[in-house]
Amino acid sequence: MRIRTAGVIAASLLCLVGVAACGDKKEDSTTAGPQASAATGELVIWADDKRSAALKPFAEKFGKENGVTVKVQAISKDQQTTFLTASQQGSGPDVMVGAHDWIGNLVQNGAIDPVQLTAEQKSGIAANAIKAVTFNGQTYGVPYATENLGLIRNTELAPAAPATIEDLVKEGKKLKAAKKVSEILCLQVGQNGDAYHSYPLYSSAGGYLFGTNAQGDYDPKDLGVGKPESIAAFKKLAALGEKGDGALKRSISDQNSIATFTGKKCAYLVSGPWAVTDVKKANLKYDITAVPGFAGGKTATPFLGVQTFYVAAKGKNKALAQEFVTNYVTTPDLAVALYNAEPRPPALTAALDQVKGSDPDLEKWVTAGENAVPLPAIPAMAAIWDPFGKAESAVIGGADPEKTITAAGKTISSQIK
Repeated sequence: MRIRTAGVIAASLLCLVGVAACGDKKEDSTTAGPQASAATGELVIWADDKRSAALKPFAEKFGKENGVTVKVQAISKDQQTTFLTASQQGSGPDVMVGAHDWIGNLVQNGAIDPVQLTAEQKSGIAANAIKAVTFNGQTYGVPYATENLGLIRNTELAPAAPATIEDLVKEGKKLKAAKKVSEILCLQVGQNGDAYHSYPLYSSAGGYLFGTNAQGDYDPKDLGVGKPESIAAFKKLAALGEKGDGALKRSISDQNSIATFTGKKCAYLVSGPWAVTDVKKANLKYDITAVPGFAGGKTATPFLGVQTFYVAAKGKNKALAQEFVTNYVTTPDLAVALYNAEPRPPALTAALDQVKGSDPDLEKWVTAGENAVPLPAIPAMAAIWDPFGKAESAVIGGADPEKTITAAGKTISSQIK
């Protein structure tokens, strides 16, 4: 599941312990003969546990073909912090695998280089994924998978997909009255809120986080939180909250939202591809559609997240790193292997075409994310998570929407400045 931890990005350079203490490392290496040299012919790749295992055979192949040593190291937690700390110390990798919304912070700290993708290579990758890894007019990563929220529905309890959030609430109330469920909707809020999961409804109600400039990039100077649009949006969230319809509740959190759904205590779950494994284990009959918006409102737009390969600016073998990410990561075989390690829609069109026939959910996630917008990768986004989330939770609990979101806007604005 996905929940953004407040301050992680902003504090990422404050890790004062060594790299080994920031995250456990497990290492696989392959040596391609006596000509390999740690100083001149070694490529070091960092990824999480699942992706490290999937990368190993391709690292071996790359090593043999290029006469180099390739080391794939698993960083189990705090990947961005660990990478930035190691980069500053000169002990980081040549290639880092991580989320696209790291880009602004990594660029600001001089930790990554632009990647050298050809126009043909870019055309083979989903356009919204390329947009997500573009920062200040340059491409800073090679995307390999995308993710977005959708509405997962228990089709035995709710056969038809709701056209609007009002339709969902109406049907959820009927099911609750009939004692078939105990919750109208499973959308994680918790005591600290969750801007990521609430954003589709916030955007449908007219709210926005940042405006865009003439080039279409997010503009930190145009903060939407605290403006009239956000006040109107939070009033709608309040109407769905504990003092209103009771569809949004602080008791539903990242710890129990999926389990509540798989336990058949609610018919609707707002979540992403990471929830499907648990849903399948529960043997539920389900369907996946877009998160519905408010009647008469804008289309509900979830955030698009993109998993990405980065070239480390302070790596010891940047030429090898560029070769690997541009000519190996862009091959369908590797993209499919990464999909098999953790099933999320491949960003590479050829890989998506190859696997979607065996997984009907893939096309549904892509359709659910047709209107998704890239999660802002600008450094100012770090100021959003905590104040916005706490404001959301407070309003859902009954706090005054106008006062609460106005105060949150002032807090965010002061942090950005």
